[in-house]
Amino acid sequence: MRLWHEKIIPLLPRNQLLGQHRECCALRGNGWGKKHKTVDYVFLYSPYHLFIYHLLVMDEMVKRGFKVSIEWKDKNYRGKKAESYNNLEEKITDTPIYKEHNNEYLIECIENLRKKGIKLKL
Repeated sequence: MRLWHEKIIPLLPRNQLLGQHRECCALRGNGWGKKHKTVDYVFLYSPYHLFIYHLLVMDEMVKRGFKVSIEWKDKNYRGKKAESYNNLEEKITDTPIYKEHNNEYLIECIENLRKKGIKLKL
């Protein structure tokens, strides 16, 4: 799985948006620090960055009428099986949140979706 470029989060079809939520939950939980070629860059940043990214995903879900467990909106929450953070330090994040989400990555994400039959219009 991957973290989609944040510019396309509002454009993601339902399945990809919900999949992105599940991916964020897994990474925030016991998946934190577990190597995966596509998302390894996430571990170069504070977990707070992933929390902010996840908020974007959850906000889009709410806009579309999905219910999100309120616990995930707590920066310290890591799921039912992972130990919560003890006051995770808030960091200033840029746009994009991850510098790896540059224009090349945006094109890569759009192409990845196109290969799945999903055409996005930016």
